[in-house]
Parts: sequence; structure tokens; C-alpha cells
Amino acid sequence: MALQKMSESVYVGMCHKIGTPQKVTSRRDIVDMKELFDNQNGRGRFMGSGSHREGFRFNDSDIDTMFWLTDLRVVWDFSQSEYYNIHKQTLILCDSSESPAGFTLLWLPLERAGQGVLSSCVEMNGGLYISSSKFIENACASIAPDSRIHGPCSSGTRGPKEVSLEYDEAYCFASDFWPPSASSWIDRCHSWPPPHVVNDIVRNECHFVAIGHKLGNHEDKEWRISFSQAEYKLVCSMNHTQFLTYGLLKLFLKEIINNALGDEDKLLCSYHMKTAVFWAIQQNTLPQWCPQNLLAGFWVCFKLLLKWVYEGISPNFFIPENNMFLSKIHGQAQTSLFRRLYGLYKKGIALLLHSPSIRSSIIDVLCNPRLTVCTDEHTLISEAEFDVQLFGEIHSNDALHLSDLQRCMKVLHTVEQLIGSPLSQYQVVSLQKHTATILQNTAFILHNMCTNTGVNKQVYIADKMSCHMLKLAARCGCISDMFYIAIYYYKTFRYREALSVIEMTKVRLAQPYLMYEGRVDRERYTEAVGGQSWSTKMRQTVARGIQLDNTICYISELIPEQQSALQKRMPTLYIPVFVMLHFLEFLCYRHIDTTLSQAALDHLQVLVHQDQGFYILDLHRDISWEILGICQQMAGNLQAALYSYQQSLRHYPFHEIQTATTQRIHELQF
Repeated sequence: MALQKMSESVYVGMCHKIGTPQKVTSRRDIVDMKELFDNQNGRGRFMGSGSHREGFRFNDSDIDTMFWLTDLRVVWDFSQSEYYNIHKQTLILCDSSESPAGFTLLWLPLERAGQGVLSSCVEMNGGLYISSSKFIENACASIAPDSRIHGPCSSGTRGPKEVSLEYDEAYCFASDFWPPSASSWIDRCHSWPPPHVVNDIVRNECHFVAIGHKLGNHEDKEWRISFSQAEYKLVCSMNHTQFLTYGLLKLFLKEIINNALGDEDKLLCSYHMKTAVFWAIQQNTLPQWCPQNLLAGFWVCFKLLLKWVYEGISPNFFIPENNMFLSKIHGQAQTSLFRRLYGLYKKGIALLLHSPSIRSSIIDVLCNPRLTVCTDEHTLISEAEFDVQLFGEIHSNDALHLSDLQRCMKVLHTVEQLIGSPLSQYQVVSLQKHTATILQNTAFILHNMCTNTGVNKQVYIADKMSCHMLKLAARCGCISDMFYIAIYYYKTFRYREALSVIEMTKVRLAQPYLMYEGRVDRERYTEAVGGQSWSTKMRQTVARGIQLDNTICYISELIPEQQSALQKRMPTLYIPVFVMLHFLEFLCYRHIDTTLSQAALDHLQVLVHQDQGFYILDLHRDISWEILGICQQMAGNLQAALYSYQQSLRHYPFHEIQTATTQRIHELQF
């Protein structure tokens, strides 16, 4: 009974740390929607993989992505070629005859691939084979020159260091056919996963990543069969207790097993934890996976890991003949790891007291055995808390960079098709925000194109269409999306109309239940919109910074900043919404009323000088000081402008606008 109560307490703690069922589902659905849009672009396809894609949001989670070309397809034998148009698609043939289980050579029967593939080929056995080591070297050099090779991936850091994310990108090949070496897996799936999941997995692609077996005969040329897509579907088919067991094992690995070890000494990885959970679920080692059995499930998986280390055999879930310990965990390393794990095993479940993330949940029960633990999801998280997470997730996945009208129209056609399709409630609200962003990009791209032609009729028609799209975007987006209408009116010299939109938006931004950058008065928020749809909540309560795609001209005064950022591969400027409000007021009033223009500048100056991180996050201070300097320079206050530009340079260069700032300072001084 005590163990069950302790399990419930840990379950609740893990829900707070990792996520409730609703949170995890919403994360997956929102990323699904983003991937659907991002994959509307030509030959290439990409797919997220790893912890982030599975629904975890650990602070140190990296972003794993797989990328492949759709006109290069791998087949297992020549008979499968009948399903392809060989004039449009290049076929690659698997040759597993000389490779360990789970690995293969890739033979190119005809020299019809692109230069990137041909330059990675080597001659062997009278044929042309794609060398995995050459391929990953060439991919890193041409696609991601700032990255390093890490296993089968191109690895690096993306974004400013305060909020940077580690990424692993695997450039791979795909096959439409299930590997013959994994056919036994299908026959093994009696109890889990359910038949519809098995069928879905087998019908879809498997992939080949650029790494060979360290003990194989052709390590530099071999490719590993990857089941990342299948594994994601398996993780999604877990119930929440099973998912949290997986999360608990990841924390156990990080905070206990690998704690204080150097990278070279870390023999076990997260993939071993995932594989242990898969085997434990499929082998029915626990009659019921529920909150009361969370620790029992963890213990089953831990014992399985201990057995694997003792025997030196960790069977791959899809191809058991592939021993994942073979090249790394053997000899003295195996003996040392087993002793370490067995020492933990002898401590019993108390070993989890060494985990900072889990310790308090266990101590709560030990100190108060009569503690009542409620595992009902609705008691674990408030409506406002969930909504903050949901809208934050939608916002972080709303980076669709559409630089040409043709792609915009293609994506809008996808939106049209999705509107009538069955979507989850999270995907519906995510689709709305994506639609708003796409319409905004399309409106400005269309206007810029037609203005450049100089044909009045085209400009008039484009203007009507752009206005309509921006108003439609404001109706399906959040409060901040109103500003794109104001920006457009300013761009087309309709200053009074722009100011009218700004005034309406200002009223909505002053509401006491505003949700801004993840902050909200929860009581007032619940009173105002509690129980309403997320679409309504987004339109009426949510505000975010203004994202300007650096390939599109929105405000001519910011062109130098956009160009500077583009030189450093920064795709967007992210301007705090209240900075944008006063910036636009200043720009518009300059053409109408100089007194009100100065008042807007005064408001902006007070905001930038005195804000303590409530309206302007620290990472956005570089662009905020820059905009203040631009306004001061336009107003003729050159000394104040110089000070603002210098302040912009002193803050962290989140937006990579230093080149523009330095140029503006140079202009002031000379």
C-alpha cells in the first residue's frame, strides 16, 4: 500500500515536471501541424524525432530532425521497382549480405542521382555504393558548414547562447517498404502495440542514417536502419503511466546513472531506456500500467536493463539480432557498469532519493504516510496554467518562413483542405494561428510585388486583397495580429486608418486578463474567458511580440536591421508588442500631429528606459533600444539616438542587428 501511494505521489510530481496527458498530447498535435506545413516545400521532407518530438520539454532537450529527398527511394529487391517511375525517381538497392543485423550497404544501380549523392559513392564489388562517412561529411560541408559530425548527424547550436538549442540533423534515405529483417516484429505484436498501430507503422517509411557498425566489415560505407518514425508512433500509443515511466527512466539515467560522468564514460543512453520500456510493455511484465504501479513499472524496466548489462546483450526492439551493446558495453566497461547498477539495485526504490527531480515526491509520502494523493488530471493543472503552455507551444511552432507568393498559395491551399478534415482541438487552434501568419506573409509579399510593377490596376487589386487577408488574419489570430493591419496602413500612407487600428488594439492590450509572453492574472483570466474555446481565448486575451520575416519588407525604417540579421542567418525580428505600439504611433503621428508624435516617442522612451522585464524581455532589449534610437534620430534628437544605439550594442545581440546599429552610429557621427 505504501509503495502504491508513493507511486501516486511520484506520478503527480512527474505530471508537473513532464506534463499531464493533455499537455503531452497538445505538444505532439501542434508539432504535427507545423511539420505538415513545413513539408509543403518541393523535394525535401523532414521529420522531428527524439525527446522533443515525443512530447518531453526538458530544459536541456535537443532538437532532433531527420531530412531526406523524396525522389531518392530505397528498395530491398528489384521486384519493388515496379511501384516507381524510374524516370522521375532514383532507386537505391539494399545489400545486407555482408553487414551485421540492423545495418546495410546502399547500392546505386544507375548513376542517376544528384551530385551530392554521386560525390559520396565508392566503387566496391563491381558496383557503386553510397559511403555513409563520405555522405555525412559532404552533407555537413554543404548544408550546415558551422556544424560538427556527431554519429549519423550534423550537430550544432542554434540561436543565441542564452536560449540556444542543441540540434542533431540526420540527412538520410527513406524506403516505403518494411525491412525483411524486422518481419519477426510484426508476428511478435500480440498484446502491444494494437493492430491498427502495427499496420500504420508497417505501411509507412523506414529510414537509413549515415553510420556503420563499428565491428562490421564496411563501417565507413554501411548505413543503419532507423525506426525513428515507428518509435514515435509506439511512444504515442503508450498510456500516460507508461510514458511517465519512460520519462522517469530518462531522469534516472541523467541524474543518477550518468551523474558526474564525462561523455566518454556514459555507456547507457536514452535510447536504451526507451527500448527497455518497449520490451517491458510488450512482454506483459506488469499486469496494469496505472499511477499506483508507476514505481513497479520503473523497477521492471530497471531490472531488465540490469539483466542486459549482466549478459552484455541489449536487443533492438525491431531487430533483436542487433545487439546494441556489442561495440561499447563489453569487457571491463561492462563489468564496471554492472557493479555500479547492481549497487543501485541493492538500495531498492530508495535509490530514487538521489534524483533531485523525484526526491521530494517520495519524501512527502515518507514523512506523511496518511497523505492523500489525487491523480485526476483536472486537479493537477489549472485552466489558465494549461492555456499558458498551450499558447506558448503554438507560438514557438509558428515560424513558417514563406518568401515567395507561389509557396504561400500552395500552403493556403493546404489550409483550405485541412479546414474540412478531422483535426484535434489543439490542431484546430494551431491551424488558426498558422493561417494568420500565412495570410500576413502573403499580404505583404503580394503588395511588394505589385508595387514594384508600377501598374496602377494591379496595385489597386493587390491592395484590396492584402487588406482583406490581414483583416481575416486578425480574426483568426491573437490580439497582436491587429498590428499587421496597422503596419500595412502605415506602409500604404493611410496614417489615420493605422492609428484607428492602434487605438482599438491598445484597448484590448489594457485588459486586466491579458496573457502576454506567458504571464497572466489567472483569476481574472478564468473569470473573463474560463470555459470558452481556445479560439476565443486566443483572439480576446493572447498577445505576443510582433514577428517580422526578414525576407519581407514591412516597415522601410527597419530594412537595415532586417538585412543585418539576414547576413547572420537570423530569419526574423521579434519586436515586443508594446514597443511596436509606440513605434507605429510615432511613425504615423509624424505625418499628422507633431505634438502627438513627440508624446508617442516619450512613451516609448519611458518604456525602454524603465521597464524591468515585464513588457520587454532581456533578450529583446537590443531591438527595443534600436527602435528607440531610430525614432529619436528621426525626431532630430541625435545625442539621445546615439546613446540608444550604444545601448543596443551593449545588450545581448539576440537579433544580430549589430551591423545596422554600427552603420547608424557611423551616420550620426559623420
